[in-house]
Amino acid sequence: MPGHPPARRGLAASYRLFVVAVLGFASGLPLALTGQALQAWLSVEGLDVATIGFLSLVGLPYTFKFLWAPLMDRFELLPALGRRRGWLVATQLGLAGTLLALSATPPSGALQVFALLAVAVAFVSASQDVVIDAYRTDLLPPAERGLGSSLNVLGYRLAMIVSGGVALIWTDPVAGNGWRWPDVYRGMAALMVLVAVFSALALPRLRTAPAPTSVARNDLIGFVAVAAAAVAGYLFTLHLATPVAAALLSSWLAGLALTPALQTRWIDLAALLMGIAFTLPLGAWAARRARFETLLGGLRGYFSQPGAAAFLLFIVLYKLGDAFAGALMTPFLLQAMGFASAEVGVVNKVIGLWLTIGGALLGGVLMLRLGLWRSLLLFGVLQAASNIGFWWLAVHGKGSLPGLLIPAFDWGFVALKQATPVDGGLLMVVAAENLSGGMGTAAFVAFLMSLTQQRFTATQFALLSAFASVGRVWVGPLAGVLAQSIGWPDFFVVSTVLALPALLLLWSMRTAVQRLEVLPGSGSADD
Repeated sequence: MPGHPPARRGLAASYRLFVVAVLGFASGLPLALTGQALQAWLSVEGLDVATIGFLSLVGLPYTFKFLWAPLMDRFELLPALGRRRGWLVATQLGLAGTLLALSATPPSGALQVFALLAVAVAFVSASQDVVIDAYRTDLLPPAERGLGSSLNVLGYRLAMIVSGGVALIWTDPVAGNGWRWPDVYRGMAALMVLVAVFSALALPRLRTAPAPTSVARNDLIGFVAVAAAAVAGYLFTLHLATPVAAALLSSWLAGLALTPALQTRWIDLAALLMGIAFTLPLGAWAARRARFETLLGGLRGYFSQPGAAAFLLFIVLYKLGDAFAGALMTPFLLQAMGFASAEVGVVNKVIGLWLTIGGALLGGVLMLRLGLWRSLLLFGVLQAASNIGFWWLAVHGKGSLPGLLIPAFDWGFVALKQATPVDGGLLMVVAAENLSGGMGTAAFVAFLMSLTQQRFTATQFALLSAFASVGRVWVGPLAGVLAQSIGWPDFFVVSTVLALPALLLLWSMRTAVQRLEVLPGSGSADD
């Protein structure tokens, strides 16, 4: 900052980046606990695949978090800590409590309660993400956003190594530590308590713009109205759109000689699109009628930017190819390729995540020289090319390249009791995918931060990141039936093709994206 010695400014910048990494860890820890780790626990409990697939929908709060994000822009939950830090501490303690409750609930004996608690974990986790995204955007000046987004991915992926990779080794009764899954979830709850203490005591205070000055009563009523519109949209999709889509498409689909499962998925997709087309205008009407000014103001502020609609489309498309290929990575490697589960766990969950961290850090360094637009373009091309690696693996099979043997180890907090072989082809394609994905994510997060305005950071970033998660949450069912219908090699070709529209759109938006690189950013922390 002007007026401060360079050494002090450098120390303050370093501390800001350290804080971003810690908050990235806090954000990433719960994600696997409602995803892959949860599925592993349910498998150990003997639940059938259909039930496990249904319970994957507990992650839906991540796609709807923009509905309650305005409340986090509008209200100070703990005024002594400030608008952002107060919500951070509250959500992190909430995560600790819901994880502890989940650890005490046996999924095989109380499945409905278990599912509701898992949804609660996802809801509080998505809420924490809203605040972390807003705090990070408010904290970092524009010059630090590239490296800051890289360190955010670093912390995020480290957490996923712990909750999604190391946890699988902890619970392995043969090669691992032999822990029970409730023990793992209790340990994660304790970690969230420690993070909450850090947020309360060590986070820098922000020099932010004033909070939105809308009428609090209208905001609360507006939230209820928009939530009611979302429920109405769900009921419309379930009870009206699905039968209508079936009536319109069934005879046409039958003529295409598709499998019944694939026909059903196309009907579901059509119903989903009809439901979205119904729900979005209904939600907008409800927000206007209820005068939900914090939401409306945040949206007006975002859409006042040149090219705002094109940016939203780009956000949906940029990670779509990656999401499409990654939706079925575990069954592809285990079932189609025949790799051992320990081999997949070590390569894809541990080595792969470390490579993603390396890619994110490399991406942040390259962004300092390339700028935002060129970074998005280069990393997007690399992301698309990495999908070809899985096409190569599907065609050539395992054993095409020499591999290596990972020896047994005991690091105290995690142990591998038996040496684990690693296929060379698997290692090569996983390395390429995770390095390119880490670089793409670093540039993508910096892009999202550049689009937000400080008074409405939580609302706008939640909206943008919700659009970004569309692919991750919704493509799984369609990807499954498509892979089964056309085979794995063609499936990965399709996933590569799906990455191309984002690159073409990015090329057309060159001037608009480059303009973001020179816009003055949000405030920073006092230092």
